Amino acid sequence: MDQARIDAVLNYIKSKEKPGQGNERVKEIVNRMLKDLFNMMADLDITSEEMWHACDFLGEIGRNGEWGLVFAGTGIEHFIDVKMDWEDEQAGIHAKTPRTIEGPLYIEGSPVSKSYAELETEPEPNAERLYMSGIVKDENGNPVEGAKIEVWHCNTKGLYSHFDSTQPRFNLRRAIITDKDGKYEFKSFVPVGYSCPPGGSTDTLMALLGRHGSRPAHIHFFVTAPGFRKLTTQINIEGDPLTYDDFAFATREDLVPHVKRIPADQAAAYGKNEAFAKIDFDFNLIKDAENIPAGENHRSHANI
Repeated sequence: MDQARIDAVLNYIKSKEKPGQGNERVKEIVNRMLKDLFNMMADLDITSEEMWHACDFLGEIGRNGEWGLVFAGTGIEHFIDVKMDWEDEQAGIHAKTPRTIEGPLYIEGSPVSKSYAELETEPEPNAERLYMSGIVKDENGNPVEGAKIEVWHCNTKGLYSHFDSTQPRFNLRRAIITDKDGKYEFKSFVPVGYSCPPGGSTDTLMALLGRHGSRPAHIHFFVTAPGFRKLTTQINIEGDPLTYDDFAFATREDLVPHVKRIPADQAAAYGKNEAFAKIDFDFNLIKDAENIPAGENHRSHANI
């Protein structure tokens, strides 16, 4: 198909816009999207049947509530991070704690505590106990008092509270306010990896792409403090076989901390009374400013 014919269709569509009406940014994005789509249809000889199958599939993704998973699995959410990293570089910013994807399973309103939290509302008696602690710091390594660390992860079945109705409210979801030394600690268990819903839209798409739809064990974080840019990140659990084969492309080398196993006979030296896995991890925040990329994307979230 010749370019002149493609351009004629694009120009005809654009001619229907009324100057001074509507949203100029939306016009710009939609027109570019149509340009790229129509040229792709011509270049790849995409058929009418394939386009209507795509239309049906996009609707199915929405009905299944899986757009967040598709954004992760297709690499869109990772590319957002890569683009923001580039914007930081252009602004002369070096973030000591890398950002990485949020994922689709955050819930607002987690219970808040000072310095320490236990994430389990419903105990997992057979899971490996985990204590994770560290300090929230600024760019110069100074502790940040009053920082808020929101943390969430899945249960041993790979499911998240709220999205899994069998779990109590806010199970494995807490918010911790750092003390004057910037310190935090929480108790939980070592989470497991999980896969997209079997037979769901994302699982179907991954299979068509010849890829798996699974994630390694990980823990999510938002870290915020007055005067600092919001940090969205997560850590992966060292040793998970999928750490460097995450379908969501979230793994970053500095976000795979060492996991130290403490046997029961040494636990008292750490002020604990049981064998546990120990992770030490500090978060470094960036001072907020008007000329740097924003940390908050104002994404909509579920709210209890």
